Amino acid sequence: MGNNSFSIISRRGQKILYKYVADARKNIEKSSMEELTKQRHIMWRRQPAVVRTEKPLRLSRVRALGYKAKQGFIIVRVRVRRGGLRKVRPKGGRRQKHMGVKKFTPGKSMRVIAEERANKKFPNLEVLNSCWVGEDGEYKWFEVVLVDPSHPSIKSDPDINWICAPSKKSRASRGLTSAGKKARGLRA
Repeated sequence: MGNNSFSIISRRGQKILYKYVADARKNIEKSSMEELTKQRHIMWRRQPAVVRTEKPLRLSRVRALGYKAKQGFIIVRVRVRRGGLRKVRPKGGRRQKHMGVKKFTPGKSMRVIAEERANKKFPNLEVLNSCWVGEDGEYKWFEVVLVDPSHPSIKSDPDINWICAPSKKSRASRGLTSAGKKARGLRA
């Protein structure tokens, strides 16, 4: 089976295949994926924070988000540190209540932060969407789907060519992705 292994399978067969893959991901402890997931996290920790990947890890999820396996679509894995904001403790004397060090949370979700970091690394691309792919005690990893608005295959595709409209700022920085809309209270 080569690159076009899914072209042999019918649409119904693909849906069934995606269902089994999604179920295996949900039941990681029960399946044999637990050890594989641990090994991936060890490998990912040693890599840079933003890494371009060959293929998406959660194929069924990114396909639902709008990804297509064609030129112009790029998958990037982004690592974000978990936990609240790390605030520097003030030098002067204050009452503990007004110290302002603990229990601060960022106004944006980690997924929004991951999308913005991916967009900063690849400024000529637009963020389409993102999904969670893993976490350990220190980090969370997200797969961000990026689209090249200047690519001819994107311009000629009627499903995605709306992203080619010119704008001064990116979709991620304007909060137009799914995670951005959720952070702004526009999605449940």
